[in-house]
Amino acid sequence: MKRQTPDFVGLKSLLAPRAPRLDFWRARVERAQTIGDLRALARLRTPRAVFDYTDGAADGELTLARSRDLFRSLTFHPRILRDVGEVDTSVELLGARSSLPFALAPTGFTRMMRAEGEPAVARAAQRAGIAYALSTMGTTSIEEVAAAAPNVRRWFQLYLWRDREAGLDFLRRAQTQGYEALVLTVDVPVAGNRLRDAYNGLTIPPQITARTFVDGALHPAWWFDLLTTPPLEFASMNVYGGTVGSLINKMFDPSATIEDLAFLREHWHGKLIVKGVQRLEDAQSLAAIGVDAVVLSNHGGRQLDRASVPLRLLGSVVESIGSAMEILIDGGVMNGADVVASLALGAKAVLVGRAYLYGLMAGGEFGVDRSIDILASEVRRTMQLLGVRSLDELDASFVTLP
Repeated sequence: MKRQTPDFVGLKSLLAPRAPRLDFWRARVERAQTIGDLRALARLRTPRAVFDYTDGAADGELTLARSRDLFRSLTFHPRILRDVGEVDTSVELLGARSSLPFALAPTGFTRMMRAEGEPAVARAAQRAGIAYALSTMGTTSIEEVAAAAPNVRRWFQLYLWRDREAGLDFLRRAQTQGYEALVLTVDVPVAGNRLRDAYNGLTIPPQITARTFVDGALHPAWWFDLLTTPPLEFASMNVYGGTVGSLINKMFDPSATIEDLAFLREHWHGKLIVKGVQRLEDAQSLAAIGVDAVVLSNHGGRQLDRASVPLRLLGSVVESIGSAMEILIDGGVMNGADVVASLALGAKAVLVGRAYLYGLMAGGEFGVDRSIDILASEVRRTMQLLGVRSLDELDASFVTLP
């Protein structure tokens, strides 16, 4: 090969140095390409006990691992030579159009992850044109979230309380504020054994111990936010302090049965979604009494370890009752390809929780935007590579489970 004198003028045109950024963390969030990237940033920015509360699961965390492993091990079967220049990522969900086939799941103590909390998540969902479910265990009130994101599709998540009157108050307030759906979570008769929280000594609100003081020195921005914003407390409850498990066991009713749904139907006039279904016969029973939708869910592995994986259950539920009500799924979703696979196997939509919380911890409201953008991009690209222009074209022929 003939050599030549280095062309330093040409070399200059190849160099494209990035302008310095004052907001170092925002720049890192912008460069994140996967939810895993956001998770790594969240670990760096957040005290260990808070990160572990989000990241962890019950006991040996086998349920969470199995859910993610099943998504990773499935096989796609793409079609070729299809016009996928433009694809439609929207779905019809509970009587209205959602621009993406996923919604943001209810998560407790969201302001603990980042001071902006639930309002930031709701605004991000509003910009994306998707639904957001506010948790009963949230740290922002029903009214404040409605004011922060007046045009977002708002769902309210409820547990069956020992104090039924308190539950009724939530329903009245949510209906007054225009929440379109009630998400009743039914897989928490008692708190799961979340060992990371126990080992970390996590309380709500976080207590400053010798260990957390040292950890706080490594995460001063998080502690500054905590100490310079309104107190971290439950916006919908008059109970404060203690471990997560002790609060759940004190407030939730372990004696609740399916007959209690009649109580909710009497007082709630919007859509009713039941979350936490893990057996076919339970889904059939809910369909028989007219529930609008179910979420096949093992609570992200945070309740019963070794529980069934929702994706594995999905096909039999769709075959049995798919025409009777809408079927959603959650658990272990870390990629837009997971969302597409779920829809191909019959789910109407997917709920994502940890995925957007990693974004919130990594970069606040902008981080939630980034997590949605990443998932949306992955959904769109997976559709194009599978050879489908709309999500309605998906069916079980596109996916094989191991």
